[in-house]
Amino acid sequence: MDAPKAAVECSEENMATNGRDTLQAHFDAFDVSEELGFLLEDPLTHLPDYYKVWVDVANDLTHLIETQRLRDVVHKMPVLSPHLLSNHRELRLAHLALGFISMGYVWQEGQHAPAQSLPKALAWPYWLVSRRLGLPPILTYADCVLANWKLKDPRGKMEVGNVDVIFSFPGAESCRGFFIVSLLVEMAASSGITGALQVMHAMKVSDLIGIQKGLISVTQSLKKMRENFTLMHNHVEPDTFHGTVRTFVSGWRDNPAIPRGLLYEGVSNEPIFLSGGSAAQSSAIQCFDTLLGVQHDNESGAFLTRMRDYMPPAHRQLIETLSVCPSLREFILSSSSTDLRQAYNSCVSALVDLRNYHLSAVAKYIIVPGGYARSMGCPLRGVDTALNSIGTSGTKHMVFLKSVRDTTQKALIS
Repeated sequence: MDAPKAAVECSEENMATNGRDTLQAHFDAFDVSEELGFLLEDPLTHLPDYYKVWVDVANDLTHLIETQRLRDVVHKMPVLSPHLLSNHRELRLAHLALGFISMGYVWQEGQHAPAQSLPKALAWPYWLVSRRLGLPPILTYADCVLANWKLKDPRGKMEVGNVDVIFSFPGAESCRGFFIVSLLVEMAASSGITGALQVMHAMKVSDLIGIQKGLISVTQSLKKMRENFTLMHNHVEPDTFHGTVRTFVSGWRDNPAIPRGLLYEGVSNEPIFLSGGSAAQSSAIQCFDTLLGVQHDNESGAFLTRMRDYMPPAHRQLIETLSVCPSLREFILSSSSTDLRQAYNSCVSALVDLRNYHLSAVAKYIIVPGGYARSMGCPLRGVDTALNSIGTSGTKHMVFLKSVRDTTQKALIS
């Protein structure tokens, strides 16, 4: 006998409520925002007065670097204890400020004369703040993209004309544009992250419709990410990015300009090797890879796994949780649903398109200006042309990007 209509409606309502409750629990556990994705919500722009020197120096960073006075200023900074930082947002702003100052200090003279050590006034508090956050003591993608934003008009929308950075490097509008466009790409991932969580929940109860809806959300999100990526062409000049911005986000691992790593005074007697900020540190992209079961080759896969150490722990935990869930790809392969297979393939194709676009952007912003510099016989200011094939994280970017694009393509189900 059929169940009474009211009972059916009540059951569906309970299922919907349980789904929302589950999603909210995931948002809380993995530090995700439904509207902003992995972006830090409402970043602070000021710290307690005790740390005013950090924020003041970071705010004046471009001028201090361009006048080559930053290192002198840092040498006069007091050694401050981070014990007065009382909450996550204060710690994130401290990590952001110390990260920007550290990168400026190391690369003030360009790639031809990097600093070999970080003074204790930077190194020691930076190390302690990093330990509390579970992040490395270097400027990460989670810093300069996810936590480095403010709205010009707090009542306005999150769009390129209404967003500004908190701190910046030399490179004027191209530097700001690079960080802001990257931020908007990450923000576009928010609905896809929600979709991934929906798929994860639907998989547990074999809800085919729920899986399909979640995959459609991921596909739409990936397309929006690619659309926002195109804004880079309007706001970032290739020569400025290649010759200036790229230097200041470079790290000290697998970097021929600083092959022996960086000494952190007051922290370690041995140099430390850390990768610079990179899109490979994007938690969103790695979430989508893991959800779709994309299997990267040994070298690329090992590099991406290492890049998780540069993500906030809660975001890293989401990727690891997805990785131990039952395989979505295997589930779809065993399913007779053509709609589900089509939704999955659309999602993979959108990720391939995004990676193809990333390849074209690298060609425009790194390969072409690097080749021009070599043909002229003089590298762009502060940049060794030997670094043209190496990304800010130390990997050979074109080889790496082609590899991950090709392995993504292989995930398609025929």
